[in-house]
Amino acid sequence: MTESTRDGRIVTLVGVLVNTILILLKVMTGIFGNSQALIADAVHSISDLFTDIAVLIGLQIRLKPPDEKHHFGHARVETLASSFVGIVLIGTALYLGIKSAFNIYSHTESHPTTLALMGAGVSVVLKEVLYQYTVRTGRRINSRLLVANAWHHRSDALSSVAVLVGVAGTQIQPSWYFLDAFAALLVSFFIVKVGLEILKEALYEFTDTAPKPEVIDQIRNCALAVNGVNATHDLKVRTSGGRYQMEIHIVVDGRLTVLDGHKLAKAVEKCLSEDVGNFDRITVHVDPDIY
Repeated sequence: MTESTRDGRIVTLVGVLVNTILILLKVMTGIFGNSQALIADAVHSISDLFTDIAVLIGLQIRLKPPDEKHHFGHARVETLASSFVGIVLIGTALYLGIKSAFNIYSHTESHPTTLALMGAGVSVVLKEVLYQYTVRTGRRINSRLLVANAWHHRSDALSSVAVLVGVAGTQIQPSWYFLDAFAALLVSFFIVKVGLEILKEALYEFTDTAPKPEVIDQIRNCALAVNGVNATHDLKVRTSGGRYQMEIHIVVDGRLTVLDGHKLAKAVEKCLSEDVGNFDRITVHVDPDIY
């Protein structure tokens, strides 16, 4: 197991522990604190727990080397797992939104107590800390799956903030009992937005969408900076598991030996690995420049 994967597993296992604690905390304080928004928020934490498990599976499978059926490895499993995270987020948001809208429409009264306020406050702190820990680890080891899961934690923190505001409002003015349901409805919109963004990024990978133009220019300029490379063409780049897979044709002096051409190709690979980075696979084709 690589160091990056080990770090990913550790942060996800911490997430499993925190989410388990929060589920119990939200259910108990929601029931005894009379807050429908906090109970709905507990459902969100349950979805967090399931996605943590999906992340653990994705991180493990992506390490498997290429085989007869998967010539490019298993990195796309991480993309599939992040898609699952996005779908769960959207499904959770729809559940929360529909339930809250029904409570608003039917004028269902909810008068949360101080216990519910405390439960929401603890949830906000724990989930924001977990978000910061997870997103920093995900960016450091370049795991789109971990970053997606971090946003799942952040969405839970946002939902708890909304619950906190709603519960606090009813504490200040009992006639504002509708704030609890409105808070849960607002949360659902936040969660849908995050889920759609995660799905969009996964769709880009599944459809082999090229990275941003500045990345393409950086790759091309890096290859041209190698002494002996006269031109480049047929540059193709895609993303798999958050890392680039690319091929590029370089044009060199046609009078060079095969060995010299090979050395230039290796020099381009080294330049790309050091200056651009984040590559899973680099293929350099050498074409002769005919005078």
